[in-house]
Amino acid sequence: MTNPTGTGLRIGYSFWGFLGAGITDTPDGGRSHRRTLVDALIAAGHEIVFLQENRDLVEAGSDLRGTYQWDERGLPELDLLFLEWRWPIAGRNTTPCGQPGHTCDLHRQQQLLDHYTDQGLPTILWDKDQQLPAEEPLRQRSTVTVTEAALHPSPGAHSLLFPVADEDLDAFDPASAAAEPRSWPLVYVGNQYDRDTAFDTYFVPAAAQHRHRVCGKWTSTGRWPQVHFTGRISFTEVNALYRDAVSTVLLLPERYTRRGQMTQRLFEAVLAGCLPLSPTTIRSVARFVPSSLQIASGADTADRVTRLTRLRTSDKADLLRSCAARLELFRASAQVEHLNALLPTATRSVRLLTP
Repeated sequence: MTNPTGTGLRIGYSFWGFLGAGITDTPDGGRSHRRTLVDALIAAGHEIVFLQENRDLVEAGSDLRGTYQWDERGLPELDLLFLEWRWPIAGRNTTPCGQPGHTCDLHRQQQLLDHYTDQGLPTILWDKDQQLPAEEPLRQRSTVTVTEAALHPSPGAHSLLFPVADEDLDAFDPASAAAEPRSWPLVYVGNQYDRDTAFDTYFVPAAAQHRHRVCGKWTSTGRWPQVHFTGRISFTEVNALYRDAVSTVLLLPERYTRRGQMTQRLFEAVLAGCLPLSPTTIRSVARFVPSSLQIASGADTADRVTRLTRLRTSDKADLLRSCAARLELFRASAQVEHLNALLPTATRSVRLLTP
């Protein structure tokens, strides 16, 4: 897509995942918000060139080249490099190219860093999974801006939350969502990664008392024979499940908890009318959910689920309205405005170095 105004930056965007629904067998949570950010940046006057493999086309058979542009092997002229940070994953992106199971995201990222960042091009690094080491030299570069999807990012980093489309927030109707019939008292959508402790603490005791379903990649479940695991579901099925559920529990890895980093599961659930229960250990939890949806234990979860299943429609609508108000944190226009505020500093620092 060409720059609609000609006044913005030409941004090279590196991500390993999908813009569309993609495929079922992938942990790419970015599908919930990546396209929202890209579209908002384009609407703000910037031109976007994708620099990693077009997985929408190659793996999902979805051809989006009439709407967006890719240059997955070249090194085009850019004003700014934007990286969704990739990290080494043994047996996947650390193996030699061409080996079975190899993905080239890490090699391509290094090529981009060598060509652009090492030559002084402004670079914004979005550490969405908090995998960038504290001692990483990139943090010290004057032309590199590190961002995290957290309310309380690590020292030297800036906050860039997962965006929710303005039109989705504006169109949400709590009263209509509250009136929809729902089959499941409790569900969880997400993968196991680093969530065992939170799952044990907040979900398992409630699962013993309520009809429930857990969807996602959970490879080690023997310790929870009482929990109903149903495997991965497609991206398009996530919304349907939330629309059929009364409540969910927001389970986070500990590194997210201490930084106040909320995943896309919050807004996916709320905008489908599913009430999110959130552990009180999450930093700034009150900015994500109202007090009546905060939980301190598994027994607390079980009790809240019971109460929510008996809630009057009007009271449920009030809770959803309160949750939706908190989603303003994630409004796409606000996130892009914040990101735009970071761009001039980065670009000026390089222009000053240009003869």
